[in-house]
Amino acid sequence: MTLLLLAPILVPLGAAAITAAAGWRRWTATLTMLGALTILGCGVALALRIGSVPHVLAGGLLRADALSVVMLIVIGAVGTLSTVAGIGYIDAELDHGHTDPAGARLYGTLTPAFMAAMVVAVSANNIGVIWVAIEATTVITAFLVGHRRTRTALEATWKYVIICSVGIAMAFLGTILLYFAARHAGADSGQALDLDVLIAHASGLDLGVTRLAGGLLLIGYGAKVGLVPFHTWLADAHSQAPAPVSALMSGVLLSVAFSVLLRIKPIIDTAVGTEFLRWGLLTVGLATVAVAALLLTVATDLKRMLAYSSMENMGLIAIATAAGTKLAIAALLLHVLAHGIGKTVLFLASGQLQAAHDSTAIPDITGVIRRSRLIGGSFAIGMLVLLGLPPFAMFASELSIARAMADAGLTWPLAAVLLLIVIAFAALVRNSGQMLLGEPAAGSPSIAVPATVASALLIGVAASFALGITAGPLTELFHTAAAQLEVPR
Repeated sequence: MTLLLLAPILVPLGAAAITAAAGWRRWTATLTMLGALTILGCGVALALRIGSVPHVLAGGLLRADALSVVMLIVIGAVGTLSTVAGIGYIDAELDHGHTDPAGARLYGTLTPAFMAAMVVAVSANNIGVIWVAIEATTVITAFLVGHRRTRTALEATWKYVIICSVGIAMAFLGTILLYFAARHAGADSGQALDLDVLIAHASGLDLGVTRLAGGLLLIGYGAKVGLVPFHTWLADAHSQAPAPVSALMSGVLLSVAFSVLLRIKPIIDTAVGTEFLRWGLLTVGLATVAVAALLLTVATDLKRMLAYSSMENMGLIAIATAAGTKLAIAALLLHVLAHGIGKTVLFLASGQLQAAHDSTAIPDITGVIRRSRLIGGSFAIGMLVLLGLPPFAMFASELSIARAMADAGLTWPLAAVLLLIVIAFAALVRNSGQMLLGEPAAGSPSIAVPATVASALLIGVAASFALGITAGPLTELFHTAAAQLEVPR
């Protein structure tokens, strides 16, 4: 089991080192893809043997439980699709002069390092190590956001770095305060930040210090998730990053950052009661969904529209976490996986639209289905996933979240979030219909689709259909994670 957790870290790091030494080549890009497949394979292998009891491994450094396994599967699935598509994407960038060999090498080096950092964040047993891993994702993705080195890309990079650094500094202060509270509760100095130790000492933590730590951790990691009020970096960064990187950031990085809050919540809830973080999550979640829905109504850029949609979904996940029941947690984990795959399909398709039009302005993109059945069909299916329509999994997850909120007595927040989702739904349908349907504008360029991008899109669409029809053995994994994270009220 220790090897199954170490392999997803070491294999992508090895691919990063080889690419740094050899440069961007088809075979080095294939190594990155194999690194992503390793993460997915190890996640599936762990899912088959993890059981209902968390395991602390490697001398207390690693933690294998249902939540870490779910997140490994999400990282592996989104990472595989993104790295497969990334081969053709970077080849096209080189052919059109949008990047140079040095830029391609940097992309090929940082992408597997990015995946390895996310694996550390979901597998570490120490919240100090988790903090370092989340900060590492910020540093790595900053260079990926600025890949094209245009003025707009550099501006988005600095905005991303500054806002997320402020947030992660708050999370660092919250981590220090939690360490202080654990030490005063009797935890050993060398283990006071270990998750299993914090859970064991949670009932003895100082109330005032723990409340302050919980608030800082919510704000800090919430900034990385893109929750209000630190949400302003998200649309800029996602709109400027290469399409496969946007897919990784939107489809999985936001969820990885949120998984830290899922880890911390049982500790804070046990120490100070469930109402403190419940209302904090509910407030920022509703505010995030509201802001995202309003921004979607005025969105005129394709990739920014998809970024606002990610904000909306992260806000919904925060609201589901506030409900805190087993059903809510299991539903949000299904939502994370379904959203990750669906959003990856959408970003990969949007990357080809951007390459064809040299623009992501929605009015510039018309009649996509008539011009490319693959891109138009993939984008349409990805949007159906995102809109939460049957038979796709987000229909089941959103319905379950609504039921969990009603069962938890959150009727007025449920009414508010349903209204906001309807507004977002209408905006997404309007913008998507404008791009996909109707006659192409005069002089519309052809839409090229490299074989690797086509393969990733077809696999992503097939995975979305499969997950919508049945979650299979993942259902038990989601419920196991929910049982481990739920705190009795």
